Amino acid sequence: MQYLVIAHDGSDAEAPARRQRCRADHLAGIAKLKSAGHVLFGGAILDDQGNMIGSVGVFEFPDRTHLDAWLAQDPYVTGRVWQKISVHPYRLATFN
Repeated sequence: MQYLVIAHDGSDAEAPARRQRCRADHLAGIAKLKSAGHVLFGGAILDDQGNMIGSVGVFEFPDRTHLDAWLAQDPYVTGRVWQKISVHPYRLATFN
């Protein structure tokens, strides 16, 4: 099943520093997920000045339990980067 994940960073003064501290570990984990076929696409949400303030991605997991297990150990979650996360069942459209 596919899931759309929208995650917003904290808005406190330390939020950008937390993101930078966790970024390499988060991206390494995403690379492993991508290799396993779980990441369809994703990227950073930016503010008007081009600063990263969140993330969005579409993931494929057998079920919500597997997605939640990944989220629980992701460095952006354990490092308190993402403060608000919404998950929605999703179907990626294909165009001919």
